[in-house]
Amino acid sequence: MSMSTLRGERKRKFKAEINVVPYIDVMLVLLVIFMVCAPMTNPSVINLPTAGQSTQPPSDYIEITLRPDAASTISINSKAGNNGNNRQESKEEAKDRKQLMQKLREYHDAKPELSVLVSADKGMIYDEVIQVISEAKKLGISRVGLATK
Repeated sequence: MSMSTLRGERKRKFKAEINVVPYIDVMLVLLVIFMVCAPMTNPSVINLPTAGQSTQPPSDYIEITLRPDAASTISINSKAGNNGNNRQESKEEAKDRKQLMQKLREYHDAKPELSVLVSADKGMIYDEVIQVISEAKKLGISRVGLATK
């Protein structure tokens, strides 16, 4: 009798599974690499150009005030005399941008030499401010500026 008959001779089954341990090791190495490299790049930082202050601010200008929850206002401001205080000649409200541009056209036709100053609230949507500036430029106004603190 041979030894193989005494042990009961079983046929060996082959495993049809993929060994995933090397793949896990590779993925952990990639994860560590990305975790180390991620703080080095900061996509939230935007480098905006700096603008210098104009040499001489205009003494008379048309001011457009934009607020997120209220109607827009448009007015003509001028410096009154030697004390340098601003004086408003007229102030009108516009319910929508079409009405605002119509009033701006009237002001520009009356006094074409005046520049436009856009005062927008911090909560305004950036696109709306840019569209007002763009439409003012389309009306032929050469000097359009943004008010800052």
